[in-house]
Amino acid sequence: MSSTFAVDIFVEDRAHEAFLVPMLQRIARDENIVVSPRVRSAWGGHGRAVAELKLYQRVVEKGAPGFAPPDLLIAGIDGNCLTFAKAKKVIQEATNAPFSDRLVVACPDPHVERWYLADPDSFKEVVGHRPTVAKKKKCLRDYYKAALASVVRKAGHPAMLGGIEFAQELVERMDLYRAGKNERSLKAFVDDLRGKLRTLGQGEGG
Repeated sequence: MSSTFAVDIFVEDRAHEAFLVPMLQRIARDENIVVSPRVRSAWGGHGRAVAELKLYQRVVEKGAPGFAPPDLLIAGIDGNCLTFAKAKKVIQEATNAPFSDRLVVACPDPHVERWYLADPDSFKEVVGHRPTVAKKKKCLRDYYKAALASVVRKAGHPAMLGGIEFAQELVERMDLYRAGKNERSLKAFVDDLRGKLRTLGQGEGG
């Protein structure tokens, strides 16, 4: 019987959680791996996610009940005004060994809502309206939240959760090659996640 790999997830808000959990499950399924996602921090913004990540590592290292070491750790924050590389470095610098060896960083550039819109063709199939994504506006925090909610409303849906209610189906239907071409930060995350999951699977097989 195959092992189930525990994957802890740190993210800065609900939109990250809604997208990254099904993406983890999709890539794991592609690699014939069973995963158990554990969302350890969600909502509260960029700074809180990083602070909670540091605290979490101390708790796990002390062997606190309910905090067994994960097989994989996903940490996600928006790039915001930073470049993808600089945002990734923020997470890496907050992560210590042995967690750094099992870390996968998700840094949407500049905001996670662009990942929802990364494959306009499949987005239209799921939501019913094809989005037009403008050039990146890095420091406008709510720009892409509004863009996602707007295209959902244009499709005739009440954007009760700003569009993230479609996350599960969008992730399942997304053409990852097309999406990765449109959003390099998404491609970097998917490639790294796939590689580390494959390594876990090979370790089990060995």
